[in-house]
Amino acid sequence: MTAIAIVAIVCWAIVELVNGTRGKKQGKKDEQKNSDLQQQIVTLKERIETLEKIVTDEKYDLNRQFDDLKKERVA
Repeated sequence: MTAIAIVAIVCWAIVELVNGTRGKKQGKKDEQKNSDLQQQIVTLKERIETLEKIVTDEKYDLNRQFDDLKKERVA
């Protein structure tokens, strides 16, 4: 009975050590992935700001209206 308990404790310790090592490696991968995603978010926000400036520009709206009028004439 004691031998079974000892084997169980040793197996549990081995599993914990293996999972602990994987967890650290996974943590580093997750940190890199998070860093990459954060950089992508920053880049996308910059692009959105640029697009908002273009779309809210009066000249853009005026050109769009001219294009709509040209399409109406052709149709």
